Amino acid sequence: MLVYIRECDKDKVICNVDEKDIAQHLQVRLKKEQEEKERKRKEKTEAHLYTIIKVARDKDLAGQIGKDIFFDLVDHDKVQSFRVQKQKPFSFFKQEIAEEFGIPVDCQRFWLWAKRQNHTYRPNRPLTEQEELQTVGHLKDVSNRTHGADLKLFLEVQICQDKKVAVPPLEKNKDEILLFFKFYNPEKEELRFVGKMFVKAGGRPSDILDKLKDMAGVQPTEDILVYEEIKFDPNVMCEHVDKRATFKASQLEDGDIICYQKALNKEDQDKYRYPDVPAFLDYVRSRQVVHFRRLDKPKEDEFVLELSKQHTYDDVVEKVALQLGLDDPSKIRLTAHNCYSQQPKPQPIKYRSVEHLSDMLIHYNQMSDVLYFETLDLPLPELQGLKTLKVAFHNAKTEEVSVHYIRLPKQSTVGDVIDELKGKVELLNPKSELRVLEVFYHKIYKIFPLNEKIENINDQYWTLRAEEIPEEEKNLEQQDRLIHVYHFTRDASQTNMVQNFGEPFLLLVHDEETLTDVKMRIQRKLQVPDEEFAKWKFAFVSMGRPEYLQNDDIVNMRFQRRDTYGVWEHYLGLEHADSAPKRLHQTNQSRHSFEKPVKIYN
Repeated sequence: MLVYIRECDKDKVICNVDEKDIAQHLQVRLKKEQEEKERKRKEKTEAHLYTIIKVARDKDLAGQIGKDIFFDLVDHDKVQSFRVQKQKPFSFFKQEIAEEFGIPVDCQRFWLWAKRQNHTYRPNRPLTEQEELQTVGHLKDVSNRTHGADLKLFLEVQICQDKKVAVPPLEKNKDEILLFFKFYNPEKEELRFVGKMFVKAGGRPSDILDKLKDMAGVQPTEDILVYEEIKFDPNVMCEHVDKRATFKASQLEDGDIICYQKALNKEDQDKYRYPDVPAFLDYVRSRQVVHFRRLDKPKEDEFVLELSKQHTYDDVVEKVALQLGLDDPSKIRLTAHNCYSQQPKPQPIKYRSVEHLSDMLIHYNQMSDVLYFETLDLPLPELQGLKTLKVAFHNAKTEEVSVHYIRLPKQSTVGDVIDELKGKVELLNPKSELRVLEVFYHKIYKIFPLNEKIENINDQYWTLRAEEIPEEEKNLEQQDRLIHVYHFTRDASQTNMVQNFGEPFLLLVHDEETLTDVKMRIQRKLQVPDEEFAKWKFAFVSMGRPEYLQNDDIVNMRFQRRDTYGVWEHYLGLEHADSAPKRLHQTNQSRHSFEKPVKIYN
């Protein structure tokens, strides 16, 4: 903020601040902030001396799977991390783990994680005895070059049935495979981590069925189905595992994930939304929470639905119609979200113009979670064959009297719009003809010909105005000219620039007519009181620069020059104060308007 200070107050305002001038609570706060700043600076300076080690345990897997994550095993950003000096031996770190987790050093076995070609991230192998003799920094550099600045480890601890900790051998048996197990409940649509297990490569899933049932709380008499979670990007791959084939024959290896569930009969399969693991994982991979907002209330969530990115256009509108209690989903029209402006896109989504929900939510490679909706009085396919125009009807004083929404077939003309309007507005003369103008930022840019097709008219940003054609314009003389008349003010800081406001209008100017004559007709047309009108100034404005006129100037002479830039750039300007109450324009022009800066004068 720019603040101006009187020179006489300079010594009182701009003076040294002593510690005694600062409140005690602020001193405490500033001291804490300075200490925190110094701590962060020191950490940053010494960062190259330390390694961050992230340790995942069974506890983390059980806490995250089915809640925070569904694929792979753990989110490493949510596990406990340790800041260890790089020159410390790994045995020092194991001692720190023993103190933190209460797990004896001899009972710890750490596994390195590896990113596979299919973009999954799994425990790959345990650290060797030789590796554990190295320093933390050397182990990180050798083992984790391609996986960022952190060293990620999985801590394996074996617990016997009597709850005593068993010491795992440091070197893993080559014939053993470490598998992780998830159990799926289709009734609850719940996936959870139930444990890990070493199996023999030559063994079969059928050999461990009783253990799997016990881990998940499944009755011994019930049958189970076994799947392998292979990958989830770009699509889910979860394949059935033959319980009679060996683990080696099924190409299972350390770190692989087995998902299993109770076998369902045909009746149960029809009863559940996602009866098996692959169906559930497909759903999880593609599900999307969407915030639906009414198009006329773009800042407020009306309701939230959990959908699938693979839902078709028909699926989405059916869900919305069901939420709204609407019988006909085709009367729902959706509009996508602009991630940059945080506003609805200018054009709605056409009927069945997109295949899936994901196509509705994408915006320049960004995924949105907002859709806007509106309820129509006609089915959207039928409505898309029509064109709806918003037309404002103005009286002879240029005042807006009413706003009308004209809906006609797209092949209709402006003449058809006028015919439709005549039955909706009150005319001064029943025989009067109407015209339709295109207005933007207080200027008239176009008078529409009667034969122009309405499908070519864009009323998204430009205002359409309809008005009666004055009787005097029906019999034009050869030298008569129809000129544009706009209101304007001038900014004191920009002496040569004008700022338009209010409602522009057209005025017929006769040959040899002076400014005095024109002023009288303008005052009658706008019905401005004498006292106020006396303050008005009149200028010929070309390309935003005014040339003030005298009462005896011939107005028509000023408009003889060639229309190089369009008639809207040469106009008769009425300079006066803008006394109209400030309000946002009803059209989209308000999106582009800005408030003037506030000036404070001392």
